[in-house]
Amino acid sequence: MSAVQEKPVAVLPEPGLRRRPLRVTVLFAVLVAGLLAVALVSAAAGQYGIPVPDVLGSILHRIGIGSAPAGMDSYAEGTLWQVRFPRVVLSLIVGGVLGVCGALMQGVFGNPLAEPGVVGVSSGAAVGACLSIVGGWTFLGTFTTPALAFATGLATVLTVYLLARSKGRTEVVTLILTGVAVNAVAGAAIAFLVFLGDQSAREQIVFWQLGSMASSRWPYVYTVAPLAVASVLVALVLARKLDLLSLGDRQARHVGVNVESLRLTAVLVVAVAVSAAVSYSGIIGFVGLVVPHLIRMIAGPGHRVLLPASALGGAVLLSLADLLARTLFPFADLPIGILTALVGGPFFFVLLLRTRKSSGGWA
Repeated sequence: MSAVQEKPVAVLPEPGLRRRPLRVTVLFAVLVAGLLAVALVSAAAGQYGIPVPDVLGSILHRIGIGSAPAGMDSYAEGTLWQVRFPRVVLSLIVGGVLGVCGALMQGVFGNPLAEPGVVGVSSGAAVGACLSIVGGWTFLGTFTTPALAFATGLATVLTVYLLARSKGRTEVVTLILTGVAVNAVAGAAIAFLVFLGDQSAREQIVFWQLGSMASSRWPYVYTVAPLAVASVLVALVLARKLDLLSLGDRQARHVGVNVESLRLTAVLVVAVAVSAAVSYSGIIGFVGLVVPHLIRMIAGPGHRVLLPASALGGAVLLSLADLLARTLFPFADLPIGILTALVGGPFFFVLLLRTRKSSGGWA
């Protein structure tokens, strides 16, 4: 009898898997294009309007490509490079930090409702800012308030972590509950400082807590940028371990992941990056909550895509919000936290309803 040779059957990937790389490519292309477009329009828009081609021409001239725009005078040049660009760049950095740290926290906690504020970084930074404002401290010049906000934000997160640690480990539920308690204490401290301050201090505290990019300067950008870049790079290194952690703590330990070290590293990254960001921008909510959730719905839960896409998405969202804050009302600068809350709250509620109806989960 002759052996019957069967032809190998080609196994085709599922349609969803075939579409995933294309979807991811399109997602990143849209995010990068949106980031460039929003940045250019934001730099051009304002009470003193500058045409977008002049903005682009000025950038190309500064990097050695082409000549300076013929229609741009010295006043427009100064406005663009000393006022507009620092604000645009800082909004991109802060938005990117909030987006990637939101994705990082959701991966560490295994919960789509987690965001950087869960571990007390924002409320802790607010305490430091309030101390500086009420005390009238200026020992570091214009950097006094951001420096204190950064220090207290970082100290608050470390306090939460140490209080939640028991027998060499930290549990997710314990971290969340400890964060809630510390946030409550920080809120009480802020309220007490508001009570102690005069009318001017109270107004500054309220405005700082609402978030704004109005005070952006190049020295602030140079201070935040290295910490932001380093934090994003560390987060990207953790991407594969975060994917394994999504299986559960016990399963992640079985495949060689040091869960405690991973959780500590992630919390420290969030503490450093978000403390640096909010120390200059004030408290800005919903960016770290909505952006990762939306990216996850489009590209899936894999952190190697989720983390960089969340950074780009957060940068685009906050830059767009800052553009609207500067241009919605003539001769007025709306606090950016109002816009992110007004848009982010209902939008996130819609996302939750869609997720619940379609899959019943967050993955």
